[in-house]
Amino acid sequence: MSTGDATPTVLIVEDEQHLADLYTDYLTDSFDVRTAYSGEEGLERLSEDIDVVLLDRRMPVVSGNEVLAEIEEQSLSCRVAMVTAVNPDFDIIEMGVDDYLVKPVTQRELTDVVERLQKITAYNEQLQALTTRKLKRNVLQVEKTRTELERSQRYQRLQSEIAEISDRVDELAADLNVEEEDLRL
Repeated sequence: MSTGDATPTVLIVEDEQHLADLYTDYLTDSFDVRTAYSGEEGLERLSEDIDVVLLDRRMPVVSGNEVLAEIEEQSLSCRVAMVTAVNPDFDIIEMGVDDYLVKPVTQRELTDVVERLQKITAYNEQLQALTTRKLKRNVLQVEKTRTELERSQRYQRLQSEIAEISDRVDELAADLNVEEEDLRL
């Protein structure tokens, strides 16, 4: 999985070749795109270096739901968006997908979904880094005196890291329109 400034890797799993090729053309300029023309080929192409999977739901032999189940079985850390002609129903609540697009989709919609899913990944990573550092800070605040904390360059560096990461989390949250209430699940 790509992090930081690396070009995200997108796997398109679509059995209609003309659509798969169109989606690939849509995304090739911005992302590292791999294309699978069936559910079986999609299963073969799954790997740890995939960041986002754009997955058709209805495919013969191996469906998008089966590919999704394999992603979950392998505990792959990729984000998944269904891109399908199947209108969503309440069953999507239980599906391990991050987004759901109904065909036809535009280049802008596909690009937006990949970018949004990448921001979600970055947000989660930064939130985890922030939480870890805050927990360490809290332990030190309980165990050390104020004077010891003020004299420690390592503690001051930790405080700076917390402030920097907190700013990044806030920026990503704003980009994703994440409200504070959403964070308190």
